[in-house]
Amino acid sequence: QVQLVESGGGFVQAGGSLRLSCAASGMPFSSYAMGWFRQPTGKEREFVAAVSWSGGSTYYADSVKGRFTISRGAATNTVFLQMNSLKPEDTAVYYCAADRLAFTYQLVRAPDKFNYWGQGTQVTVSS
Repeated sequence: QVQLVESGGGFVQAGGSLRLSCAASGMPFSSYAMGWFRQPTGKEREFVAAVSWSGGSTYYADSVKGRFTISRGAATNTVFLQMNSLKPEDTAVYYCAADRLAFTYQLVRAPDKFNYWGQGTQVTVSS
């Protein structure tokens, strides 16, 4: 049974940093693409970043490029999202997702292409 557990969310002032982690189990981690999505209150879930099964390819939403970095640790079955220069508009529940899919921007940015999801972690950025 695939299980994804996020951690690392919290409250931070604008300009600060947070590092989210997503621990995966019950799946061959190295065979799955991993993604981060977020959902602000009252809005739809949106793509943030994705990393390929090998870790060699990444995609980012334009809104986070240059500020966020996604990475994966093969030895620990964990994917990370380093978030720097945080803005109030980054406030949302952040979700980790996993699936075996062709690693193209068109696919990884679509939430319905991922079958496995974590429970989410709240990130709140104050102005």
